Amino acid sequence: MTATTVTSADTATAAAPRRRRHRLLVPLGLAVLLIVTTLVLHAVDRPDTDEPGFLSPVATDDDGGSRLAEALRAQGVSLRRETTFDGMLQTAGIAPSTVFLPAPGLVHPDLVDRLIALPPGSRLVLVEPSPRVLAGLDTPAEAATRRWAARAVPPDADGTPCPLPEAVRAGAAAIDLQRYAGPPEVDHCYGGALLRAPGRVEVVLAGASDPFRNDRIDEWGNEALATGLLGGNRPLVWLDLPEPVPAPTRPSWSAEPFTEQPAPGGSGRSERSEPPDRADPPWENPLWGAFPQWFWALLAQLALAGLLVVLWRARRLGPPVSEPLPVTVRSAETVRGRARLYRRAGARGTVAETLRAAALDRLLPRLNLPPDTPDDEVAAVIAARAGADPERVAELLYGPAPEKDRELLELARELDALTRTLAPHPSEGDTR
Repeated sequence: MTATTVTSADTATAAAPRRRRHRLLVPLGLAVLLIVTTLVLHAVDRPDTDEPGFLSPVATDDDGGSRLAEALRAQGVSLRRETTFDGMLQTAGIAPSTVFLPAPGLVHPDLVDRLIALPPGSRLVLVEPSPRVLAGLDTPAEAATRRWAARAVPPDADGTPCPLPEAVRAGAAAIDLQRYAGPPEVDHCYGGALLRAPGRVEVVLAGASDPFRNDRIDEWGNEALATGLLGGNRPLVWLDLPEPVPAPTRPSWSAEPFTEQPAPGGSGRSERSEPPDRADPPWENPLWGAFPQWFWALLAQLALAGLLVVLWRARRLGPPVSEPLPVTVRSAETVRGRARLYRRAGARGTVAETLRAAALDRLLPRLNLPPDTPDDEVAAVIAARAGADPERVAELLYGPAPEKDRELLELARELDALTRTLAPHPSEGDTR
């Protein structure tokens, strides 16, 4: 075995770029791992409004609203839980009431506008409504900035006095997550995290679910704020949707009053204005809505980073080329290193097969025997030339694998003596 020797200066020069790459890649990998871990923990910590039981008055887990429901009943509030959108409209359409929608995103866009058809004097409380919901309600408000996590702020966080008595009595509350903006006639509190739009139906936008949840209702003034927004003299209708509301397929009940008038021709039938025909919404892949937008952005960045790593590792194109070894490696060291690996693995059979194959590679050409010669014929010819027992030679060349290290050592010595006798190497006898 040959080896190429290089100077220590060349070795240091070749190792320097590798050290620089490690110094760059290790901190970069740790930073990426920290960012991914932070995003995953944040996603796990934030409640999912699509999960059943989110802010449900009967759910006792951390994301439920059973503690808020108990506090409202203790104040004498009449609470009615509805699990269907049509049932909520029927219950709330009897008299002015407070309608609580903890997950307005579950309401189909074609049904959002029916929420403002409640009886005059009603209050509609929405938790973190999306821009799509705000557009369907036709309220003079729009989503503004959004924070990473909810924080507790006073009602006059932006320096403007809060006109809502419920917020003033509650004081600081953990509601500052999603902020909303609107015209001057709209009441703002907590820096825009709580907004009230007056009108035929009073619409209240809450920028975070924290004041209503079981795990955070005891913090700051969360309980006072939640009970103030949902309590009062009006009955409370709590919409607890177990799943998204499907698109309307036929005209459903509406809270709008109507008068019965005889139809033309004296048929005596009552007439009701039919809703305008609406085109079916385009089909959307549900997988896109199953994860937040930052998850897809992170996934795209990781895919791009993986592609760059693949291109970096595959930058060398073409066949392999020979390169000088960074250090001198003697053949004896290579043999000893491989022998240690075999010994550690206990591969006596593999070592015996290697020794026997090497001996046959040297003996067969010297004896003018083809490689496909039968084993017994090879053993007979070698025994005749060496003056040995044919059975012993056959066992030496084709016998079972040794079971102990001592047997393997004896096999190696006998094979070496046999090859030295019949097929000596040209370098035999060299003192080196």
